[in-house]
Amino acid sequence: MEKTECQLRFANIFPFWDKLTDGQRENFCRNTHLVRYAKGENIHGGSGECTGGILVKSGCIRVYILSDEGREITLYRLYSGELCMLSASCVLQAITFDVMVDAEEDSECYIINGNMFADITKHNIYAENFALNLVASRFSDVMWVMQQILFMSFDKRLAIFLYDEMIKTGDEKIRLTQEQIAKYVGSAREVVSRMLKYFASEGIVSYSRGGVKILDKKKLKELALQ
Repeated sequence: MEKTECQLRFANIFPFWDKLTDGQRENFCRNTHLVRYAKGENIHGGSGECTGGILVKSGCIRVYILSDEGREITLYRLYSGELCMLSASCVLQAITFDVMVDAEEDSECYIINGNMFADITKHNIYAENFALNLVASRFSDVMWVMQQILFMSFDKRLAIFLYDEMIKTGDEKIRLTQEQIAKYVGSAREVVSRMLKYFASEGIVSYSRGGVKILDKKKLKELALQ
């Protein structure tokens, strides 16, 4: 990665940047590469290899786990300026499970060499604390997903997802297929279809092949919060 761009961009992203030596910063830039991914392309997972840190420059990536039966459970999505460290088991040895990472849309990502980053965290307490705090934060997201799946009724889970998507995008039309929604909420498409049919009968949403439209935001929010 070009040194000047690297220094300017990462100084604003990594709080430990000014705690690195000149040599460590140069090594960091040398071992970071910008990669472009097409929508749906796999970035990490399945091979057991350490991809390293994945820093989103533009677009969106989806982090998920995959069961032996092929069921996908979305853990979280990351956008511009956000970093995935669960793809860097070589950095933090405590990461003993693998995740899958796909490009949710056409995306540009900085791939940060895992071995290089591991060496920096080994010798720099500020970088190590950053990595540990980031992973702890992501595990909090993971536990929230697991809590929803294990203990929350499906109608509430789906209502929360639809309401959050509407707030995030600022659009009453959720432009996702039922298959995509099922992946996000950790369920089967048939289950999503049945619940959307019920929501539609209650006048909360309408749906088609193009996505789901929120008709009654108040009812949806009440269902999400009940």
